[in-house]
Amino acid sequence: MYECILVPTDGSPEVERALEYAFDLARAHDARVRAIYVVNAASYGGLPMETAWEGISGALREEGEAAVRRVEELAPDDIAVETAVLEGEPSRVIVEHAQPDRCELVVMGTHGRGGIDRLLLGSVTERVVRRAPVPVLTVQVDQTETEDQREKQMAVE
Repeated sequence: MYECILVPTDGSPEVERALEYAFDLARAHDARVRAIYVVNAASYGGLPMETAWEGISGALREEGEAAVRRVEELAPDDIAVETAVLEGEPSRVIVEHAQPDRCELVVMGTHGRGGIDRLLLGSVTERVVRRAPVPVLTVQVDQTETEDQREKQMAVE
C-alpha cells in the first residue's frame, strides 16, 4: 500500500514519537522512510543581507544535517531510510514531497496546541494536512506513550 513514508523533522526530541509510528508503518508495508528537514529561509528575511544570511544558512544546514542523521541513527536495521535537507517554506516543501509518485503517506508530529495558541502561531502540520494530496498521520508528540499503547493503536489502524 505504501512504498514511501515521508517524515518531516525539525530535529527536536519530540519528533522521535512520530518516527516510531513511521518505522512501525514502514515495517508493516515494507516501505522506506524519507526524512526531510526544511531550512526556512523566509523567516530570516529581515536580517542584513549577505553576511548574516550566509552564516545563518550554514548553521541551519548543519542543524538539518544533524536532524536527519539522528533519524538514520534511530532507524531499525530493517527499515530503509533516505534523508534530505531542503530550503523553502516548510509546509510547501513538505507538500511537494507528499505526492502519490513520491511518498504516499506523511507522518508528522503535532504539539496539540488549541484555541488562541493555534490561531496565533499557525501550524506547519495543519497546513500540510489541508494541502497534501496524500494521507497525513499526525502524532501528538507532547505526550508520553508506552510500547504497549502504541502497539494497540497500530493494531486498530
